[in-house]
Amino acid sequence: MYAEEVAEMAGRIRDEDIALVRERSSIADVISEVVTLKSAGGGNLKGLCPFHDEKSPSFNVSPARNVWYCFGCGAGGDAIKFLMDAEHLSFVESVERLAARAGLQLRYLEDDRSAPRPRPQQGQRQRLVAAHAAAVDFYRAQLGTAGARPAREFLAQRGFDRAAAERYGCGFAPDAWDLLTKHLRQQGFSHDELVTAGLSRPSRSGTLIDRFRRRLLWPIRDLTGDVIGFGARKLFADDDGPKYLNTPETPIYKKSHVLYGIDLAKREIAKQGKVVVVEGYTDVMACHLAGVSTAVATCGTAFGTDHIGVLRRLLMDTDAVAGEIIFTFDGDAAGQKAALRAFEDDQRFVGRTFIAVSPDSMDPCELRLAKGDLAVRDLVARREPLVDFALRHVINRYDLDTVDGRVEAMRRAAPLVAKIKDREKRPEYVRKLAGDLGMEIEPVQRAVLAAGSGQPAGAGGSAPARSGPAAPSLDSPRSMVEREALKLALQEPVLAGPMFDAVEAGEYRHPVHQVVRAAIAAAGGAATAAAGAVWIEQVRDACADLAAQALVGELAVEPLRIDGEPDPRYVSITMARLQWGSVTGRIKDLKSKIQRINPVSNKDEYFALFGELLSLEQHARALREQAAGGL
Repeated sequence: MYAEEVAEMAGRIRDEDIALVRERSSIADVISEVVTLKSAGGGNLKGLCPFHDEKSPSFNVSPARNVWYCFGCGAGGDAIKFLMDAEHLSFVESVERLAARAGLQLRYLEDDRSAPRPRPQQGQRQRLVAAHAAAVDFYRAQLGTAGARPAREFLAQRGFDRAAAERYGCGFAPDAWDLLTKHLRQQGFSHDELVTAGLSRPSRSGTLIDRFRRRLLWPIRDLTGDVIGFGARKLFADDDGPKYLNTPETPIYKKSHVLYGIDLAKREIAKQGKVVVVEGYTDVMACHLAGVSTAVATCGTAFGTDHIGVLRRLLMDTDAVAGEIIFTFDGDAAGQKAALRAFEDDQRFVGRTFIAVSPDSMDPCELRLAKGDLAVRDLVARREPLVDFALRHVINRYDLDTVDGRVEAMRRAAPLVAKIKDREKRPEYVRKLAGDLGMEIEPVQRAVLAAGSGQPAGAGGSAPARSGPAAPSLDSPRSMVEREALKLALQEPVLAGPMFDAVEAGEYRHPVHQVVRAAIAAAGGAATAAAGAVWIEQVRDACADLAAQALVGELAVEPLRIDGEPDPRYVSITMARLQWGSVTGRIKDLKSKIQRINPVSNKDEYFALFGELLSLEQHARALREQAAGGL
C-alpha cells in the first residue's frame, strides 16, 4: 500500500483534488496503455500482469470501481498506484500525470496547509519528460536549417519525405557545442536536470555541453507516448563516434525495456495479435509507411527478456490467445546470429515465433526503397517458423556428405528440437530433421530425447506464481458467505450499505475478514460511501495489516456470485446467510445450557434462557425465509 505517500502529500495536494483524480481517471484506459485487456465477464477485464511473469492472465481490472488486482502476485490498487508501480513514479508524479490526462487543475498547499502554492515543483519524471519534449521541438526546428542538409538528404535517400520526418519527429543536432543546453537552461531547466536526462554532459573544462552534435535524431517514446530519449545517427565522415549513439541510462530511459515505435504500434499489436521486430529506426518507419503497422525495434541493445515482457502483455500472449512474433534480420552473419539468439528466447513466448529474411538480404528500409511497399508486406507474409530457420542454419554448417558431418549436425540440432515448446510438434520435427540429415529416424529421436532430458526442470518457463498456505477456513462455506458480504460492501456500497452496516461485526469469524469489516467501519461505514476507487482506497488505508489490505484489492475486483446485477433481494439473502450461522450456533449453545439447568432450583434462569431460545428460533426462521434461494 501507499498510505505513507498519501499522508506525505496531504499537505501539498488538496485531499479533494486527489479524490477527484481517482474518480476521473479511467482505470481501463490507463492500464490499456501497458496491458492488453480482454473481457473477464461481469463487466471486469483481465490481462497479463505487468509486475510478474505468467502464462495465464491473473491481472483483473474493475472499470466500474476503478481498481485493479492481480490474483497471481497480490498487487493491486487504483490508477495512481498502477502508474507508481508500472512507471516507477512517485505519488506526486502519478497524481500530476493523471490530473493532466483528465484535464484537472491541481491545487497545492504549503506544508502548513495555509495557502496554495502558485508554482508547484514537479516530480523528477515530469521534469525530465518536459525537458525531452522541449528538446524535440528544438531538434525538429533545426532539421529545416541549412546545416541540416545532410540529415534531410539521408532521409530522402531512404525514401522518407518531409511528412514522414514530421510524423516520426526526426530532428537534427546542430554543429554547436551547447546550443541545446543554453536553450533549455533559458526555459528553466537546471544543470542537474539536463545531465540526469542525458541531454547534456560536462565537458573536460567542466562546462555543460550538448550530448548530441551533428547528427540526425529520432525521439524515442515510451508506451504512453512520452519522449524519454533519442537515437542519433552519424552523418559526417569526420565524426569519429559510433554509427548510432543513444541516450544513456537515465531514471526514465532503460534501454532493455524500450522499443522504438511502440507508442505507434501498440494498438495494432493488440488488435492483430502480431508484432514485427526489426533492427533499426528507419526499418520501423519503412514498415509503418508500407502498411506493416505492428513493427518495433530495440534501441541500442539486443532484443531481450524485458522486451519480451512488454510485448507479451500487449499481445495478450497466453495459452488461450497465442500471438505471432515475427523477427526480421539481415541475411548476413550478424543477422543470423541475432536470429539464433532470438530462438533462445522463444520459450519465453507462448505464441509462435517466426523469421522473415529478404532473399536479397535487404532490411525493410532497403527493400521498400528498391521494390516498394508491397515487397515489405510480402516479406512479412512469407515468414517461416523460427525453429525451421534455426535448424537449417545449424545443419548448413556441416558437410552432410560425410558420416562425421551428419552426426555432428544431428548433435547440434537435436537440442533445438528438444526446446520446441509445442510438444505435439516435436515428433514431426524429429522426422523432418532425420530427412534433412539423410539419417534413420531412431538415432535422431534418441538424440532429441537425450537433449531434452539434460535440460534443468522448468527450463525456459516462467517463474511460478507466488503461492502459500491459505488460512484453514478461508474456503469454507461460512467464509465464502463472509467474503460475499464484504464484496458487496466494497463494490456496491450504495446498494448494500444500510443492510451491511446493520449486521454486527461479530458475525465475521475469519480473522482477516474481521480486519476488513473493522476497516469498513473505520472508513465511515458502507452506507455513507459512493462506489469507486476512492472508497476502496479509504478502506484499504484503514486496514490494520498488509494481508487485509491485499484482500481489499482482491475483493474489489472479484465477481459477485450472481448472474446479472445485484439487487436488494440478493443483498438481503447474503446478509441473512451471514447471520444464520451464528444464530444457529447460539441456539445450539442455549439448548445445551438449558439441558444442564435444573428448572426447579434455577427456575428464573431456566425461563430466561428458554425465552431467549424462543426468540432466537423465531429469528432463525425469519433468516431462513430471507435466505431462501441460496448463493
